[in-house]
Amino acid sequence: MSRLVDVLSAARRPESIRTWMRSAKVQALLTDVASGAVPLSHDGLDAYASGTHVEHLRALLEHHQILPAREHFLALFEQWLERKLASLRREIAQPVEQFARWHHLHRIRAIDPGDRTLRGPVHHAKQEITETIKFLTWLDVMHGRTAATCLQSDVDAYLHGGPTTRYFIRTFFVFANARRINPAVTVPHRMARSRPSMTQDQRMAWIRELLTGESESLPFRTAGMLLLLLAQPLVKISALRVDAVHDSPGGMSLALGKHPTPLPEPFAALLRAHVHARPNLNTASHASDWLFPSPRAGRHLHPNTVMDRLRRLGVELRGARNRALDDLVNEIPPPVVADALGYSHATAFSHQQADAGNWARYVAAHRPQPHS
Repeated sequence: MSRLVDVLSAARRPESIRTWMRSAKVQALLTDVASGAVPLSHDGLDAYASGTHVEHLRALLEHHQILPAREHFLALFEQWLERKLASLRREIAQPVEQFARWHHLHRIRAIDPGDRTLRGPVHHAKQEITETIKFLTWLDVMHGRTAATCLQSDVDAYLHGGPTTRYFIRTFFVFANARRINPAVTVPHRMARSRPSMTQDQRMAWIRELLTGESESLPFRTAGMLLLLLAQPLVKISALRVDAVHDSPGGMSLALGKHPTPLPEPFAALLRAHVHARPNLNTASHASDWLFPSPRAGRHLHPNTVMDRLRRLGVELRGARNRALDDLVNEIPPPVVADALGYSHATAFSHQQADAGNWARYVAAHRPQPHS
């Protein structure tokens, strides 16, 4: 506890700590920690309560190595899964638990959090598990059948009669087939009816607005430019580190893929200004390696925060990213774009084909020729 007191006392802006501690919830939490009623451990904080005040304290403790660091999204997913399973009947809970633990948890734990954030994989896993629970509950109520006795006609009727999110059950049935739980049922891939995009004129108008306008603060203008100019997804933007930016007399570049990407002016000037004026560095976090630091110590800005700000501004996010990538692969060979921006070659070529670009001959020229 004395180390925590030292951390709070050493904040660059003591007023921010005093403001935080004025909350009745924070006072109660710190009192319980000081008295020993709440063990100063991850398990102790998990058992105490949920809330931003608990997570802020946890982040401080992790950042200053009072508690060992743990993967935030993985821990939340494990807690969420326990609550979900506890509310289900055994006939539904058993196959869901097998799917969640043997497929999703195994895959998520194998991801190196140093290479990528787990937020996306966890979010996708929760979607698939939630939709699987909905389907198995429907199957039980409507037909009295289980995952093992489900018929192809049940799945076909379920998919036909509801929203496209129902197609998230596909991975469960791939798993059920591989595990011989039910090898007779298949779920097709959902075919997207439309592909959101924006015109090049709209994209350029937003670039001008974010470079020169005052409609948003500097961090969110910078994040928006990374989306509109370099087709970067918000999950990746929010998790960029400062050391990805390389600034020299010869110009600025940004490490996004296999090779640093040169940045043109005036975007380089905008990014340079953001690097030197990053927010959220004057609280108890002391320092941050994140390009977009969070108010919570040791964390980067949540992608949803960036998403909400840009959507509120009026930017159509998927359309902006598609338009940016479409334009880039029609100016530069798709493999070069993919390597520079961190995309797969298949994704880059799919954007070139979707936009009817001029690089189809590039594929033919580099396709291996059969031996005569």
